[in-house]
Amino acid sequence: MAWRGQLSRNLKELRILLCQSSPSSSSARAFVENNYKDLKSLNPKLPILIRECNGIQPQLWARFDMGVERGIRLEGLSEVQISKALEDLVKVGTALKA
Repeated sequence: MAWRGQLSRNLKELRILLCQSSPSSSSARAFVENNYKDLKSLNPKLPILIRECNGIQPQLWARFDMGVERGIRLEGLSEVQISKALEDLVKVGTALKA
């Protein structure tokens, strides 16, 4: 889980979009509840934005250098799969810097 501490090195911003009540966002809500504090304490200067909107499909967006953004739909993913998707975005950020 060392990649969690490298978020701020590879990302400029992390956005999580979810619905407060829909079943499709339940895993995204659980991910935020269980991981936000840890991610923020390891990356205190990284903007981690949680955007709640009624009826929206859950998504994870990462902004990298030069305004490059990548998004992943989270519908149907478990909390573990969402963590893996975030890890993959950190790897993308590493590759973009190289």
